[in-house]
Amino acid sequence: MRNAPTILHLDMDAFFASVEQASKPSLRGKAVVVGGLGPRGVVATASYEARVFGVHSAMPMAQARRLAPNAAYLVPRFALYRSVSEQVMALLRELSPLVEPLSLDEAFVDLEAGGAAWDEESARLAGVKLRADIRAVTGLTGSVGLAASKMLAKIASEQAKPDGLVVIEPGTERALLGPMPVRTLPGVGPATGDHLRRAGITTVEELAEAGEDELVRLLGKAHGHALHAMALARDERPVVAEREAKSVSVEDTYDVDIHDRLRVGLEVQRLADRCVRRLRGAGLSGRTIVLKVRRYDFSTLTRSETLRGPTDDPAVIREAAARLLDSVDTTGGVRLLGVGVTGLADYTQEDLFAQAAGERAAGDLAVDVVPEAVARQPEPAERQWRAGQDVRHAEWGHGWVQGSGLGRVTVRFETPRSEPGRVRTFRVDDPALEEAEPLPLVAAGDVADRPARVGPTGGDRYEAPQPTPDAEDQVSSEPASLPKSWSGSGGGGARSRP
Repeated sequence: MRNAPTILHLDMDAFFASVEQASKPSLRGKAVVVGGLGPRGVVATASYEARVFGVHSAMPMAQARRLAPNAAYLVPRFALYRSVSEQVMALLRELSPLVEPLSLDEAFVDLEAGGAAWDEESARLAGVKLRADIRAVTGLTGSVGLAASKMLAKIASEQAKPDGLVVIEPGTERALLGPMPVRTLPGVGPATGDHLRRAGITTVEELAEAGEDELVRLLGKAHGHALHAMALARDERPVVAEREAKSVSVEDTYDVDIHDRLRVGLEVQRLADRCVRRLRGAGLSGRTIVLKVRRYDFSTLTRSETLRGPTDDPAVIREAAARLLDSVDTTGGVRLLGVGVTGLADYTQEDLFAQAAGERAAGDLAVDVVPEAVARQPEPAERQWRAGQDVRHAEWGHGWVQGSGLGRVTVRFETPRSEPGRVRTFRVDDPALEEAEPLPLVAAGDVADRPARVGPTGGDRYEAPQPTPDAEDQVSSEPASLPKSWSGSGGGGARSRP
């Protein structure tokens, strides 16, 4: 392990909720919960104001509503979150070529590899500047941890939350880790934690005292060796530059099981189109199409088809997904559908359309034969307005949906740089109201003049991070499981604990 604290870990504070608060002036300082709003929805992120009431990520949304009935409940806006994340990651890459993103809101940086830091003081200055730059570019706050290893840098950033900076001085690592719970260490989940607890091991110091042989006996060779080293503050894992995505996929969970086979087919086609948009947005193509179906009884089926070469053609992917659906029994209802593409490449094979068309000779079929059942499109449904959605009104301008029901939709008209706006109610089919793209949080050319506050340094008192998960959503690099949730830290540390 290196001697200088030049590994940086950045964790944006309550990222999804913070983006929503920055975007909506009327929600600043208020409890905000982002996630699925239906009966089966779960919390993706809760603002620090909502966490005071006990709301946390991965909690059923119904439970969150009982704990914080007056909070603002919003659907996620992943396109905006990805856009803000790209701005943050660009700032990290200015510091070093070795940036390892863990999610949209979290990453490791090797400052020494980029010449941005070489000792404690230069590392601290780099961390202070990064937080100020993030505030200037995005209007948001992030917490920074600096240490000589990835494990300790992440622990430091958890101590710094919210909106702080913590440096772990070399030589203090063992004293810092000793009283912390074993769950603090990477690789110790609920099952491993319970297993260690039954063996009388609850803190990192007790883990170190147990000895390597005992941990190998309890956990197996690989896990036992790794945890013993980490208990001694040894972590040799390098910062690995951003990995290439393994897959691109999308999925939807439905509030009510879908029983109609035609509706299931139309949903699969819609998901295939969304998947293609993500593929093209990333400049990728793929050769294996994956369909995911979770049925009414929670059984999950996956089917895949590998093409002769990579493609980003929507017709090819739609038809492949439809063929895969033909092999799945949806009797009884479907609660989740997903379409993904794996075997990614940065080029396409242009002749794949012939394959999708069943290798038919050119001119044999000038017009595709559309089955009668598919040709019967459902009647146009009433326009759906989701809480948090961006809209624009011909007279009132840009706003966002506060709620809808009984044929009405309520909109608050405000922008990221306005005062809290006025509320108006319209018919859901009002022709003057339309969906809109999110506005940038910080206008081009704007300069944030509020300096980032510096949190406690290595000489301050440390406390163990609290196990408050903060699930965020990202474009997954795992096969056929988009969007995917992951865990980071919640609010914790000595500076400000909700």
